[in-house]
Amino acid sequence: QVQVAESGGGSVQAGGSRRLSCTVSGLRYPPDCMGWFRQAAGKEREAVASIGAFTTYYADAVKGRFIVSRDATAETVYLQMNNLKPEDTGMYYCVARTSGYCYSNDFDVAGIYNAWGQGTQVDVSP
Repeated sequence: QVQVAESGGGSVQAGGSRRLSCTVSGLRYPPDCMGWFRQAAGKEREAVASIGAFTTYYADAVKGRFIVSRDATAETVYLQMNNLKPEDTGMYYCVARTSGYCYSNDFDVAGIYNAWGQGTQVDVSP
């Protein structure tokens, strides 16, 4: 059974930084495509960033501020969040596509990811 577990959420002041971590387990091989979504209270879920073997994709709202990366095992993915803004507040979900790759035209489509974590809350205060 595939398990996705996030960590690293918490409270931070605007302008600060935070790093989220995510580990996927239960697969024979690490998934090629992993990423992050977020959902603020009262708003729709939105894509944040995704990473494949050689590619990264970012939502416009976080370009230049967030960096997605993965470790050498490819089983752990990180989201380095810099220059955080109050509008970055929300529940952050790690996602994995257990078969297939990341593509620029669908990395932000929630339906392509078939493994989701429980989420980790990030609160950015003004």
